[in-house]
This record gives sequence, structure tokens and C-alpha cells, in this order.
Amino acid sequence: MTKKTNVLRLLDAADIRYTVREYPVDESDLSALRAAEKTGTPPEQIFKTLVLRGGSGAYWVCCIPAGAELDLKKTARAAGEKSAALIRQKDLEPLTGYIRGGCSPIGMKKKFPTLIDETSELFDTIGVSAGVRGLLIFLAPRDLVRFTEARTAELAG
Repeated sequence: MTKKTNVLRLLDAADIRYTVREYPVDESDLSALRAAEKTGTPPEQIFKTLVLRGGSGAYWVCCIPAGAELDLKKTARAAGEKSAALIRQKDLEPLTGYIRGGCSPIGMKKKFPTLIDETSELFDTIGVSAGVRGLLIFLAPRDLVRFTEARTAELAG
């Protein structure tokens, strides 16, 4: 029986269908690629959650495929910023309420603008963190976009 995370409670309250997959956490490799490997999911179907800060000082969230590299120029443009940088790891938990390896685009402390890589639309379901290490949720990309009020854009380089 999976422990109900805040992410799962929020999706239940919104009546959004999802499935959950647990996997063993490897503290030496918290990457989304490792999560894909451990769950037997193609890496392009697992989306990692990254938090960025723009030149204006505004924060936003991006979800990109596990094996992809974020293109900061494309991402800044998509967010309406002149520049973009990933936040420092030590700032992640105070800003979002999530720790590295368990950051979900759903249920952060504060609602941030969200961008999801357009390749998400190629799949019936995609996996994102359920808000804790070792737990992924799979849901329809359109449900994730609607729930987080996200926009899709070309984000990966």
C-alpha cells in the first residue's frame, strides 16, 4: 500500500486518473534516468521537474524528458524571460517544499508558472515524481497540463 502523498491527495480531489509506481531509491543516483530504469519505463516518457529563475527574478517550473538537457535559451524565451538559470539545489526545498529526487510539478508550496516539454504530447501517459523519492505517478499529459495550468513548449536542446 502506497503512502498517500500530497500530490496523490490533490489529484484525487481533482478527480484526475493516475497510476503509481514505486521503485527502490539509489541515493547515489537520484536522476530521472535511474527512475525510468528502475520502473522499466522508456526515459522519454519520464519527465523530470526543474525549477528555474529568470533574469527578472521570477521563478517557474519545467518538466522535460529524463534523458534530455534543458535548453536555457529556448526555455527563457518560452517563459517570456531574457535569461534563465536553474536554482541552486539548496534553494529547492525552501522554495518548493520538495527535496532533490522527489520534486513534483504538482503541489509545490507556491504555484509557479509551469512549462512542459512538447514531447509529452506523444504519449498517452507520462511519469512525474509523486512528491517523494521512489514514487512516480503516471497520468495523461493533458491532465497534467490542465491541473498545473501549464503550457507546452520546446524546452530540450
